[in-house]
Amino acid sequence: MSENKVALVTGASRGIGKACAIELAKAGYDVAISYAGNDEAANNTIEELKSLNVNAKAYKFNVADKDACAKAVEEVLADFSKIDVLVNNAGITRDGLFMRMSAENWDAVINTNLSSAFYMTSPIIRTMIKQRSGCIINMSSIVGQYGNAGQANYSAAKAGLIGFTKSLAKELGSRNIRVNAIAPGFIQTDMTKDLDTEKMVEHIPLKRLGQPEDIAKTVKFLAEDATYITGQVIGVDGGLVI
Repeated sequence: MSENKVALVTGASRGIGKACAIELAKAGYDVAISYAGNDEAANNTIEELKSLNVNAKAYKFNVADKDACAKAVEEVLADFSKIDVLVNNAGITRDGLFMRMSAENWDAVINTNLSSAFYMTSPIIRTMIKQRSGCIINMSSIVGQYGNAGQANYSAAKAGLIGFTKSLAKELGSRNIRVNAIAPGFIQTDMTKDLDTEKMVEHIPLKRLGQPEDIAKTVKFLAEDATYITGQVIGVDGGLVI
């Protein structure tokens, strides 16, 4: 069994997920990451994590596949013996006006961004209940709170994560398992690189985009320091949703 605490971060080969994995490694966590396809990015992330003197391993699978998630959790538990923190971060976008949105693009986003949280959390809950401790952090979004034209699928998935978070927090609090969500605003990642950032910044009180590290530090806070916080949605958005 790992002497360190163990965190599993989905969608962590790059962007926000990678930053979260690194921040947790800096806090002394052994880290398992999931990724969908970019082997080189995943390998680079693992090397960075190992350079922080923790154990780290990458698992390649599709978080929208229930059976693949269950198998991956088994492998992580076999390798690390426990999972103390789960960060449901994996996500995709398939933006488009609703009138032209295909069922395929609806299903892809709902399955990857929302159903995956169920597929990952379900097998992990059992081990956390046995441990009588655990922390689950779901990556929602500001658009899950106030919507966004052209993102009905993404907004619905991220809003669903908020309801999922609050319900699980009520169910699992007595088992000493905390469940919270983070609602990032506009963060500088591949997902926002094609957007009109100057126009976005006009609406942000802090007058800048966020960095992946801003989200990662919030993940670390929720995992390590927020021992009396559960069922909450923490906005990390520069004041955009006030």
